[in-house]
Amino acid sequence: MIRPNLAWRSVAVLSAACLALTACADDAEETPNAGSSSAATAVGDGTLKLGTLLPQTGSLAILGPPEIAGVDAAVTEINAAGGVLGKPVVVSHTDSGDTSTDIATQSVNKLLAEGVDTIIGAASSSVSLSVIDKITGAGVVQFSPANTSDEFTNYNDKGLYFRTAPPDTLQGRVLGDLIIQDGSAKVGLLVMQDSYGVGLAKSTRAAVEGAGGQIVAEAVYDPKAPDFSAEVDQIKTANPDAIVLIGFDEAQKIIPKLVEAGLTTDKKKWYFVDGNLSNKYNFPAGTLKGAKGTLPGAAANQAFKDKVLKEDPQLADFSYAPESYDAVMLTALAAEAAGSDAPAAIAANLKAVSEGGTKCTDFATCLTLVKSGTDLDYDGISGPVSFNDAGDPSEATIGIYEYGQDNKYTNVDYKSGKI
Repeated sequence: MIRPNLAWRSVAVLSAACLALTACADDAEETPNAGSSSAATAVGDGTLKLGTLLPQTGSLAILGPPEIAGVDAAVTEINAAGGVLGKPVVVSHTDSGDTSTDIATQSVNKLLAEGVDTIIGAASSSVSLSVIDKITGAGVVQFSPANTSDEFTNYNDKGLYFRTAPPDTLQGRVLGDLIIQDGSAKVGLLVMQDSYGVGLAKSTRAAVEGAGGQIVAEAVYDPKAPDFSAEVDQIKTANPDAIVLIGFDEAQKIIPKLVEAGLTTDKKKWYFVDGNLSNKYNFPAGTLKGAKGTLPGAAANQAFKDKVLKEDPQLADFSYAPESYDAVMLTALAAEAAGSDAPAAIAANLKAVSEGGTKCTDFATCLTLVKSGTDLDYDGISGPVSFNDAGDPSEATIGIYEYGQDNKYTNVDYKSGKI
């Protein structure tokens, strides 16, 4: 990976000391569509301006409300404590859409024209890959709360891309281990055809096969297809013990097909992932009973949930709200530590405020440390959020959830480890 403009950055090397639940990534390869090694220099004006590029429409719109509420909760807290550099933080919300539209590009153009310092988003890895060169090429920080594709770890992002969500090597390992621990030897994968789906499927396959299980079918589908009968038939023919759905809200169309094919949760074990784990599915009671899923992020306490519910009382779940909140908090603290809202200055200080100093967990306390010249270590709602040289979290937590008779999921366990 090439990150030439920050002295503390270097080619990222994944830790050799992986915990039992984690999987070391494959050897790093240069991303074919990586941008040039130089970036424009965006200058600060004394006011921290944030833009959001989060899904208000499209196949990942289920994640938009909690992410936007997480951003707004952080901005509310920061401004109540006096803002950044003595001024209120300004935020502009835009829609990321999905890869079937050009909404993301239009939104990025709008935000860059407004002179934002950091763009929070996108949620979809494929959407981020479609705009990362435009954002970082303009010298602006891109900070995703939900990108999990492994492609970003080695992307030529000019030192300006960060994320609070862990790469899918971790979620895939936890998911694969969970499937095997639940007693399934034969596994069928229904996989959305994009960088997120294919990447997470690869990590899940590695974990399943590494533990002695077998992937008996992998049906890769177009998320915009009008019908998924052929893919479901492929899974049914393979007769797996467990079925894993790796994708977004097209799961709403796939699930009825699984039921029609007789592959119900009382006969097969079902597993969801972060892109489709939702409390908003409108199916007959018991359709999802016993299905499990994985979602990056530590347990969010009730005080945090109350904060984001004040911003959006209609929230049905809190997926990636903590990561969105933490992305804003870290950006604000990096600007304070730098004494500047210039994007390059923010990027140069994000790693420093995330590790190694006096621990703090709220903006007012962290701000006091910065102003006193004390090195700080912000520990977030989503976890410790200590960045490695790739701009990824160096450690993370994956939650395991299970659906009940009411088709709502609750947490049953958490797995944490180094990446």
